[in-house]
Amino acid sequence: MANFWETVKTLQRGRINLSELERLHSDMLSESVADTPYLVLIVTSCAIATFGLLSNSAAVIIGAMIIAPLMSPIRALAFGALEGNILLVRRAAASVLLGTLLALAIAWLLGRVVGIASFGSEVLARSSPNLLDLGVAVAAGGVSGYAKINPKVSASLPGTAIAVALMPPVCVIGLGLSQGDWSLSLGATLLYLTNLLGITLSCMLTFLLAGYTPIEQAQRALLWAFTFTGLLLIPLGVSFVQMVQQNQLEAALKRALLTRTATFQRVQLVDSDINWYTQPPEVRLTVRSREPVTPRQVELLEEFVSREIGRRMTLILAVSQVEEVRREPYVEE
Repeated sequence: MANFWETVKTLQRGRINLSELERLHSDMLSESVADTPYLVLIVTSCAIATFGLLSNSAAVIIGAMIIAPLMSPIRALAFGALEGNILLVRRAAASVLLGTLLALAIAWLLGRVVGIASFGSEVLARSSPNLLDLGVAVAAGGVSGYAKINPKVSASLPGTAIAVALMPPVCVIGLGLSQGDWSLSLGATLLYLTNLLGITLSCMLTFLLAGYTPIEQAQRALLWAFTFTGLLLIPLGVSFVQMVQQNQLEAALKRALLTRTATFQRVQLVDSDINWYTQPPEVRLTVRSREPVTPRQVELLEEFVSREIGRRMTLILAVSQVEEVRREPYVEE
């Protein structure tokens, strides 16, 4: 750790500029305030994201990500913590908290009004974060911090907002609470905290390496940021291992079905999807066949899969009958 601090000091040497520091401090103060435009953007981005999640539309969700304003106060929070500026930290933290609670309330209300029975893949995808999500948050937060200190790359901010996706996890928390789905809300909460801490830590490191805060002044805040982010490594690591195991299981399942079963020698596999949230997991297979597939064949397939991969699975086959049609033979008169 001592070598790390010495390396940072070397990178910082001669780079602190008083006028630039004052400009950045002024900008961060303005970004930390929960003013009327901030609240309007919170409400509109939350409504758009929630409707996009309910309709399972990725395009609508991306639109909500672009206008969501949460990145600015989080970036101000990182700068204030690094400087030890209590006023800036309080303002930024209050803005983040207010925006988060407001978005939660809107998503909960819309979830209750719509009353949808089951959620689509866009909602479920935000309920099981892993280490890859932390990597995205750290990278996106670093770009956001760099864009703030270098106006030439400010055009990348919309892409950063899309990558880190702060608003959709908050909306998923509210939707989960509206339906009493605690596991969904907990998973989305973990994703939101992952994004929040990942952005904060990488912004702090970016400002530090750029020379805006002396290392002696920033050590304590950085240690706290590293500690809180490190605590997330345990659940995120477990989720990452589960994701890898599921991918390997899916590959093994496809190999077993396609190469080692008589039934799949007579059908064509078009698509497959596994719902890991049911017990046992449901495997939905879309196939084409010239012959009907019977329930007994499905039962035998389930037993075969259980033996081959060592786990019980429920198979659901969506069969499209294939009928060959040719022209009538030509008859000479």
